Amino acid sequence: MALRVLHVLDHSAPLHSGYAFRTLSILREQRKLGWDTLHLTSPKQGAGTSLRDEVDGWTFYRTPSEEGTGLVAQMRLTAARLDQVVQETRPDVIHAHSPVLNALPALWVGRKRKLPVVYEMRASWEDAAVDHGTTTEGSLRYRISRGLESFALKRADRITTICEGLRGDIAVRGVPNERITVIPNAVDVATFAFGAQPDPALRTKLGLDGAIVLGFAGSFYGYEGIDLLIEALRRMLPTRPELRVLLVGGGPRDAALKAQAKDAGIADQVIFTGRVPHSEVQRYYELIDVLAYPRLPIRLTELVTPLKPLEAMAQGRMFVASDVGGHRELIRHGETGFLFKAGDAGALVQAIDEMLAQRDQWPRIAAQARRFVEVERTWTTSVARYREVYTQALAARGRRVTL
Repeated sequence: MALRVLHVLDHSAPLHSGYAFRTLSILREQRKLGWDTLHLTSPKQGAGTSLRDEVDGWTFYRTPSEEGTGLVAQMRLTAARLDQVVQETRPDVIHAHSPVLNALPALWVGRKRKLPVVYEMRASWEDAAVDHGTTTEGSLRYRISRGLESFALKRADRITTICEGLRGDIAVRGVPNERITVIPNAVDVATFAFGAQPDPALRTKLGLDGAIVLGFAGSFYGYEGIDLLIEALRRMLPTRPELRVLLVGGGPRDAALKAQAKDAGIADQVIFTGRVPHSEVQRYYELIDVLAYPRLPIRLTELVTPLKPLEAMAQGRMFVASDVGGHRELIRHGETGFLFKAGDAGALVQAIDEMLAQRDQWPRIAAQARRFVEVERTWTTSVARYREVYTQALAARGRRVTL
C-alpha cells in the first residue's frame, strides 16, 4: 500500500510564489516515487467558504475563513480542518510546512490521532515578521514568535529545512542534528531552455533594441535590494548609456522603486513589466544579459538560500549576487556566478563592469553552472531525501516501513 502523506501548507497554486512552486515540485517528485500526497492549505490561502479546489489536476483541501481572521483564530481553524481531513483521508504522516502557524495545529492533531509529524522550516517565523515590517528583532513579539518556533521544532518527530544556514539555526535551539535533514531548493532542468535566444518582438516592445540589459525577476521586497540595482544603473549610465534595467514582477516596494528611478532622472531606462504569468517568465529572462540578485545582509538572507540563482544557472544566464550567506551556500564565485559585497552599490557597479568586460568567458561559466544544477540541484535528487525522513518519523511512532 502506498505511503500517504498529508501536506499542511501556508498557501498553494493557483497563487504564484516561490513557496507554491517549491511545493508543487515536491509533490510531483513524491508522486513519481509512488507516494499518495494530500494537501491542505491554511486560511492564508484567502478568505472563502470552499472546502476543496481542483487546480491543474491537483486537489487541495481548503480551510474556510473570513477576512481579518487573527493568528490564533487561524491556527484554530487550521487545526479543526486538519482533524477533519485526517479522519477522511487516513494519512500515514502529517508533513507541515512553514510557518509555525501550520506546525502547531499539525502537532496537536498528530498527538490526538497518534500520527508522526514532520515539520519543514523554510524560514523562521520571527525573521519573516521582521523582514515584512510587522515586528522588530528583540521585541516582545519577536521573542514570542521565536519561542513558538522553537517549541514546534523540538516536538516534531523529524525536521526538514532548505539549507545549511537554517539547519544551524535549528540546531542552536536544542534540536539534535540527527533529527534535521536538509532538502535543498532545486530545479527541474528539463523545464529551462539553456542559452535560449531572446524574442526580438518582445525586446522591441519593451524598448530594449540595442541595449545591454541588467535585470531582476521576482517579488519586490525590501530585502531583495533592488534599489541598489537602480542606483548602480544611475552611476553607470554616463559611461555606459546603452544600459537598461528590466524589472519583472511586483510587490511591496513597487511604488518606491518607480519613485527612485523617477527622482534619479532615469525612469526611461528602468522598465517595469509588472507581474507576468509564470509560463511567460522565461521569455523575459531571455532578454536579460546580466541578472542581479543584490539581497541585503539581514538575518533571513544570511540564513536562507533563494531559488532564483538556481533558475539562472539552469538557463545559462549570467548573474551577479550579493555575498550574503544564502548566496554563498549556492554560488561558486567565478565558476557558476559572481559575488559582490552586500549592501554596496559601488561593489555592484564593479561586479557588473567586470562581467561585461569578460564576455568571452560567459559560455564556460554558463556550462559550469548548468552542470552544477544537473548534478547537485535537481528536484529528483532533493526529494529522494524524504524517504529516510519519513521512515525515521514513522519508526519514532513504532512503525517499521520500507519505502
